[in-house]
Amino acid sequence: MSESAAAPAESLSRPSSLTGVAVSPGRASGPVVRVAEPIGEPASTPAPDDPAAEAARIEPAARAVAARLEALAEAATGEAATILVTTAAMAADPALAAQAQQLVTARNLPAARAVYQAAEGFADALAAAGGYMAERVRDVRDVRDRIVAELLGVAPPGVPELASPSVLVARDLAPADTAGLDPAKVLALVTEEGGPTSHTAILARALGIPAVVAVRGLLASDAEALSVDGDTGVVEAVDPSAPIVTAAAAGPAEWNGVGELSDGHRVKVYGNVGSPADAQAAADAGAEGVGLFRTEFCYLDAPAEPSVEEQRKAYAAVLSPFRGKPVIVRTLDAGADKPLAFLSPEDEPNPALGVRGLRIAFDRPEVLDRQLRAIAGAAEDSGAEVSVMAPMVGTVEEAAWFAERVRAAGIARAGVMIEIPAAAVLAREILGVVDFVSVGTNDLAQYTFAADRQLGAVAKLNDPWQPGLLRLLKLIGDAAEATGKPAGVCGEAAADPRLALVLAGLGLTSLSMNAPAIRAVGASLSTVSREQAREIAEAALATVDPVSARKAVADALS
Repeated sequence: MSESAAAPAESLSRPSSLTGVAVSPGRASGPVVRVAEPIGEPASTPAPDDPAAEAARIEPAARAVAARLEALAEAATGEAATILVTTAAMAADPALAAQAQQLVTARNLPAARAVYQAAEGFADALAAAGGYMAERVRDVRDVRDRIVAELLGVAPPGVPELASPSVLVARDLAPADTAGLDPAKVLALVTEEGGPTSHTAILARALGIPAVVAVRGLLASDAEALSVDGDTGVVEAVDPSAPIVTAAAAGPAEWNGVGELSDGHRVKVYGNVGSPADAQAAADAGAEGVGLFRTEFCYLDAPAEPSVEEQRKAYAAVLSPFRGKPVIVRTLDAGADKPLAFLSPEDEPNPALGVRGLRIAFDRPEVLDRQLRAIAGAAEDSGAEVSVMAPMVGTVEEAAWFAERVRAAGIARAGVMIEIPAAAVLAREILGVVDFVSVGTNDLAQYTFAADRQLGAVAKLNDPWQPGLLRLLKLIGDAAEATGKPAGVCGEAAADPRLALVLAGLGLTSLSMNAPAIRAVGASLSTVSREQAREIAEAALATVDPVSARKAVADALS
């Protein structure tokens, strides 16, 4: 009889503790408040007596949901406000309403059922896209549930009103729910699903709320009170009568705006951006530049390939807050896994391992060349110091091919993303033909552990503290030191202030993250010298699992 690939779910009362993926530091304990499950699938009957009138109900319901989300956004700040605005825009998307209205009139479905089916179509397309786009599936389903609730006249899903400080327990949390949390009343977050790159993780760190995700068996627990350790990922049942313990995340809060260790060794602190709003948020947070500019926003809603001038204008809007500062632009990360009509993608049995990223340019080099011309023009318009990198590079030959086209376009610095384990192994040779590399830790972990980063059941394998991943990162850091060329990290691993010390000790020369994490990471780096960072990294490398790695680093720091 073979062993199961995943441990069976355990109740917190048998035994009294479970572990998940620690995504936001600090420790807290207190009474549990459970978030209600999302609204179920609406019935497809009875058929409406007047399909036209039924279809007409959809747009006002969507507008009402969008208006409530916009009101929440006005009261929020930073990343929370950005996420709420984005979610509101999804609710108001005319394409969603139009698709649902068509289902009502063509198939005689009730409005709630039609919205549900239309949204699932959008969610399926995003899930098939993988990567950053697949992370938006939760957002779409949250909007779906809110509009369905509006149509059914029932309370919308979300976090209940908290009468006193509590530990929130949920299957998962929608970004809009997380963005609206009050840190004074939420002691900690614990979810059964989700992963280290989810919006729940990003926002929990921004709000300073300890959080653990992907806790298998959590919902089977009948615990009335929990202790949550956002540093180790341990969640334990405690006596409900025990005093409440408030969050106590360690780490300095001040940062002078220069990414460097205590002895002056530079580890630059950059922002990850994908829109003009993202860029402004990163600049406001003190980012020294941009380590990852995702250009997909310019293509995703376009029925045809945007012209060079259209791209140039769109890119310049993102680059402008960083005049005179370094910005690394990633070329189009699309292909069969992110279908774009003008690319005429073919169906693939496994799109995540198919023709995506740079691989599409081998058959359609003119698309890459036009994008490079647009980037060069935007750099000239904005005054930013632009470098360009390609996604999904697996060989030295591919890296050299890309670098040649970048330089032919008049862009001085060419680099590549390291997301494929083979590229990590060949990092020294790849750095021989490009000017820099940047590690996408989210995809590198996914491909290293053969674990879909959107699947909660394998989220622990995508934990950026996995020693197997850290050892690959050391190969890259060693290659950077040997060649004298930069090697950065632009995955969510860079957003963890304590893991940032490990990355610096492994030899990575820059860290790039979403805006809310910038100041905390910059402050954390300033607390150790280069030699101390190396000792911390060695302590993590010597372990065999993420929990031990976190503990080893905590012990080294103490």
